[in-house]
Amino acid sequence: MLYIVWALPALIVIGLLASGRASTLVAASIGLLVAIVVALGAAPGEFQMYDGASALFRGAWIGWIVVPYILGGLLFWQMAIRPGDAAMPVESLRQNRQSRRRLLFAACFLIGQFSESATGFGVGIVGTMLLLRRLDLQPVYLMAFSLLSQTMILWGGMGNGAIVAGAFSRSDPTTLAVNASFFQVALNALWLPLYWRMAERAGVGAPFRECLSEVVWLGGSLLLLIAATRALGPEVSMLCAYGPVIVLRYLVDERPNADQLLDALRRMAPFAILITWLMATRLISPLSEFLLQTGRLEPFVGAPAWSPLFHAGTWLALGAVICAFVYGHVSSLGSQVLKAWRTGRLAILAIIIFSMMAELLSSSGIAAALGEGIHSAAGGGALTWLALVSAVFGALANSGNAANGLFMSSQVSLAKEAGLNVAAVIALQHTAALALNLISPVRMSIVCNMAGCRGQERAVYRAMLPFGAAVIAVLLTGSLMITYRVL
Repeated sequence: MLYIVWALPALIVIGLLASGRASTLVAASIGLLVAIVVALGAAPGEFQMYDGASALFRGAWIGWIVVPYILGGLLFWQMAIRPGDAAMPVESLRQNRQSRRRLLFAACFLIGQFSESATGFGVGIVGTMLLLRRLDLQPVYLMAFSLLSQTMILWGGMGNGAIVAGAFSRSDPTTLAVNASFFQVALNALWLPLYWRMAERAGVGAPFRECLSEVVWLGGSLLLLIAATRALGPEVSMLCAYGPVIVLRYLVDERPNADQLLDALRRMAPFAILITWLMATRLISPLSEFLLQTGRLEPFVGAPAWSPLFHAGTWLALGAVICAFVYGHVSSLGSQVLKAWRTGRLAILAIIIFSMMAELLSSSGIAAALGEGIHSAAGGGALTWLALVSAVFGALANSGNAANGLFMSSQVSLAKEAGLNVAAVIALQHTAALALNLISPVRMSIVCNMAGCRGQERAVYRAMLPFGAAVIAVLLTGSLMITYRVL
């Protein structure tokens, strides 16, 4: 009976989201209130009001750390792309099969991922769909291909999910992201043939040679991304890796003349300058150390510190202000700030609330006790079940932070109790929390509204079902390999 009481916060949140009767923010708020009552009234050990308050403040701090990524990324994207009438460099659409296919691949696997990494929240869908409209695809395929911009969500929103997951699991975010990226490679190995099949059905097929080229581009991009993650951390790795890849792809496909090249450079200058600066802040040791230590705040031991001059979100916001001046859109800066807040506010509040809930359950000992109980009840299958539940919950909440907040501490406890590879379990949990987000109801609503096709969600779900099945296959395989000590 006590285990059911300890599980109530998670069960209530999952029930509310699955019923469709509450938004993520409302469900999170109710879950937090229940968690406070359970922690203060039924914690496994001594847990007083002071302990509860400390856990809530720590959780709020962890949530706050990612806020500048969210608002800074959204604001920079708005000021660098839309007011300046800029656009990503892609091959000009010629009416031939090869040109159409290369635009499709670049939009789905390069440009959409890049824009999602800078902003998060499905914004990558917007840029992808704008490009894909040029192909005159059937609505179902237009929406399905747009959702593929979410396949690299591990690095979405400046990698804020890895930073929060690292705080929940008391591990290094960079190591966590690198470990999880190998699951990402497995997912893409399954997703790419599914993309080929769907492209063929959509009338944008390609010969074997072009498919082989796509394997090389995607594989090379992933390897570069993993290397960048290891060297630079999860916040800026996608921008630094995929920015040059997109430019290289444009040069190879388009072979622009001098005027076209200058025009592309002008349009992409804000991104090029920002990426160069962010790389410098990570790679030049004296600069990196100076930025890290200036104004550094670390109120909680073991929680992420905040160094305002090192934080990528700070430079994104500053870059947005500079773009406003350069493009002559200073007058719109205030409205753009409000727009960024309206776009990101629900996600920001939900992240903070779920972080508070996670810290409360962890500090009170409830998460550890649940992990031990789940292991005792389910044995070797516990890891698999928690990973699958996390995947479904992450999709329902449209947030890996939500699933990690509820289950990461229990997974770590379960791994220690069963003598499993803790780092591998953390990576699996983080992958599970994110991997089904590409077919979350929220993202499905975004693509249907953008395409003007409300009511066609079922058709899109059917098209995306194989991609979801691939996620389940990777999670099952990964959990079994960890359980049987292969990983």
